[in-house]
Amino acid sequence: MKLLLAWIGSRNVRDSREAEYLRLIQPFASIDSAVFRSEKDFFDKAAALKGRTAPVLVLLDSRGKQWTSETFAAWLGRQRDDGCQRIIFAIGPADGWSEEARGRADLLLSLSMMTLPHELARVMLCEQVYRAFTILSGHPYHTGH
Repeated sequence: MKLLLAWIGSRNVRDSREAEYLRLIQPFASIDSAVFRSEKDFFDKAAALKGRTAPVLVLLDSRGKQWTSETFAAWLGRQRDDGCQRIIFAIGPADGWSEEARGRADLLLSLSMMTLPHELARVMLCEQVYRAFTILSGHPYHTGH
């Protein structure tokens, strides 16, 4: 499975914690990150990433589903086990996703009901993806806190 962490914005500064989680995810899945200047640029790229199956598009949005780490892990495991080739996680522009964009999503997911800065949301998302894979593999990371 391939994962893409995308966000809409103008800065491509990677936090060291984000980079560390991306490295930790690598044994579980191929993961990459990318910044896009607009929703249109993002959706053009997402459309070009079709393989034998369409990518699963997860937009992070404060109005999305709020899941526990275990629920998120179960969802991610189902995607993997069902043969999903690619999942795209995307953090929206500063003024939020348009109605059209939300309508194109396979899943709207909320990390918090609060609005988070991109840098923090990216680190939180990376950590939760890593945590999900450790839950699925029985690694003690999730229960060792």
